[in-house]
Amino acid sequence: MRRRRHGLLLGALVATAAGVYALLGLVRFATFRASIFDLVIFDQAVRGYAGFGAPVAPAVGVFHGAGMDFLQLADHFSPILAVLAPLYWIHDGPQTLIVAQAVLFALAAIPIWHYAERRLRPAGAHLVVVAYAVSWPIAQAAAFDFHEVAFVPLLSAIMIERLDADRAGAAYLAGIALLLVKEDMGLLVGGFGCYAFLTRRRLEGAAFVLFSLGALLMIRDVLMPLVGSRPAGFHWAYASRGATMGEVALSIARDPAGALWSLVSPAVKVDTLVLLLWPVLLTALASPLVLAALPLVAERFLADRSQWWGSDHHYNAFVIAILICAGVDGADRLRKHLRARARGYDLGMHWAVAVCVIGLTLTPRFALDGLWDPVFYTGEPHVAAAREAVAVVPDGVVVEAANNLGPALSGRATVLLWGAGAPGAPWIVADVARPSYPFGGQDQQRQRVDEALRGGYRAVFERDGYIVLHRP
Repeated sequence: MRRRRHGLLLGALVATAAGVYALLGLVRFATFRASIFDLVIFDQAVRGYAGFGAPVAPAVGVFHGAGMDFLQLADHFSPILAVLAPLYWIHDGPQTLIVAQAVLFALAAIPIWHYAERRLRPAGAHLVVVAYAVSWPIAQAAAFDFHEVAFVPLLSAIMIERLDADRAGAAYLAGIALLLVKEDMGLLVGGFGCYAFLTRRRLEGAAFVLFSLGALLMIRDVLMPLVGSRPAGFHWAYASRGATMGEVALSIARDPAGALWSLVSPAVKVDTLVLLLWPVLLTALASPLVLAALPLVAERFLADRSQWWGSDHHYNAFVIAILICAGVDGADRLRKHLRARARGYDLGMHWAVAVCVIGLTLTPRFALDGLWDPVFYTGEPHVAAAREAVAVVPDGVVVEAANNLGPALSGRATVLLWGAGAPGAPWIVADVARPSYPFGGQDQQRQRVDEALRGGYRAVFERDGYIVLHRP
């Protein structure tokens, strides 16, 4: 009966978390706060799988100058997206991805609970699950479209928990699945292999490391170029260190002190590290499991791209399940170390209470706080005009759309990013009143509209800065 009660409570926590994440994403979608980059990209790819075809993503293909038949696999190697294809037979649209991501994030709580329950007993495990569910990396990811990271907390938690339960076969399968999520997941699986090796699972650890590094090289240097990627990929962000992974490794070897310094400079990187470690009271640093997260953090912090360094967007969700489990393990190690000195003091339970409280107190700083604001559900005053603008575009056409308008059209039209080249789509839905990626300013946006009008387009709708253009 006790196990059943704990199971029901865990199920309720998972269902509540999934509902909250889905609400967060769906409201943002309905109020035109989602974006073509990246929700439409993944929507187009999964729609291709759902039609038993290739994962073609014309939005990103045109942006890269690679054409309408561009494969999403050449942008990011994420064949695991194919498992979502059957959901599109039920509902064909970006909202399906938002709900699927919410469920995947929430399901990670189950292996996290089992991992924590072995060390902290059920009550402490429930508190850890709450800390994970309200964690800011998950909130930020749930509030930023859909990304392949949706699979990572669940699969990484399964890999950790199953190996901890001496079920190496299931851990291997989870590791292999992670390699299908994104081209750099070999770093995560390799880091986990280092942890396994150091905790006397030398055979399993060596297998994880060798297989993951081999897969990393195969994916980046062979498979992705075969499907249309550039030699260094479309997202290479290490030009200051070299043009290839080998050159980057050589640069780090030549100046290890400089590389270490770049991990903590500028100060935003330190802020992100503190925000990742403080919610587990730094106990993750007492666990060798933290090695599984280290390669991915280093990959971001060594890059030249500043948006990878901070706490915005979805990047920190790649490591949150690892850090939660490492925090649990670190707290358990400290508890065992202090047991002889402080008999009767349950460090593990006190730690679980503290991390739960910290997680809750951090929510006002991040995306979940918006759920308490009535304005979040209504959106800005221009939302009504945005709905009217996209309604003018007929079904089944090719349309260039402003970044925040494309998701509303993706389920019924082929959407391209307005401003990404000049593909000459018959329909354009422009926004000249608000900044829109990839433009550098509203003057450029107005200029692009004027160019279209001179080139044969005519305006068929205009309100609150939204302009719909059509060229017969």
